[in-house]
Amino acid sequence: MLTGATGFVGRAVVRELLAKGLRPICLVRSAEKFRAQHRDVDPERFTPVVGSLKDRGALRDAADQSQAAIHLVGIIIARPLRGQTFNAIHTRGTATVVDVVQRSGIRRYAHMSALGTRPDAVSAYHRTKWAAEECVRRSGLDWTIFRPSLIHGPDGEFMQLMKRFMCGLVPPVIPYFGSGQARVQPVYVKDVAHCFVRSLLEPQTIGKVFPLGGPKTFSWVDMYNACRALMPCVKHWKPIVSQPVAVAKLTAFLGQPFMAIAEAIAPSLSIFRFDAGQVQMSQEDSTCDHTLAERAFGLTMRSFEEELAAYADRIP
Repeated sequence: MLTGATGFVGRAVVRELLAKGLRPICLVRSAEKFRAQHRDVDPERFTPVVGSLKDRGALRDAADQSQAAIHLVGIIIARPLRGQTFNAIHTRGTATVVDVVQRSGIRRYAHMSALGTRPDAVSAYHRTKWAAEECVRRSGLDWTIFRPSLIHGPDGEFMQLMKRFMCGLVPPVIPYFGSGQARVQPVYVKDVAHCFVRSLLEPQTIGKVFPLGGPKTFSWVDMYNACRALMPCVKHWKPIVSQPVAVAKLTAFLGQPFMAIAEAIAPSLSIFRFDAGQVQMSQEDSTCDHTLAERAFGLTMRSFEEELAAYADRIP
């Protein structure tokens, strides 16, 4: 059973499962959307189950057809009017999935968390991710938890935002928060998918938490400069500028009603939305020892710059 199958990481995990000759049983909100994402694949090779994290019937249906579970669903920004809060998705959603998995008799479970997750984190994002991890650890399942840094790839929201910043006319500057010197370790989405799928076949990874990061760390400013150097159609006249943390947090707070309305009218504008928690998280390092996952899952993490150069012209 795979949750989050139509998302950025989920699509890569589906492809990795298929490449390993496995049959993904995918909980999805829209079977049509899921099938459209994999038009080149024989539809007999996967099974979409329509439902959500609140739909225990759909979860049971998916779990009853499965031998293992991968739980990917998460949000980076809350939308309370849609019922998408960090607690609802990360904490209660994980508890529901774990309960269904336990009742179905599945033992093997892989879980998506995030670097920076801890009980005393400054952001609700990380605190609820920690609560979800605790639920997994108490479950008695044969679990593996992954904590990635920033995940990149041509279909990812972050790289699409970078393209808008670098190549679009709006905004007229390329903004970052604070000093821009906090470190981040971008990890390629296909490497993340490899680790999730490989973990199901590696019993020695049971009961372990693996950080995931690429082979190189960047400051935010350095990463912006790498994007600027490698993306086509860059507007070189646009300056890369700092937005003070206090100003960014105030902007996030005051802009919430406007962005909620803007998203309803033009969903594509959601890519520009951010909250105070994201501002604060950007001031913390998101780095790790990437060799731990390399040794456990038999891969070499791919270079951010090399992969970006290869896929830059495919970013939507």
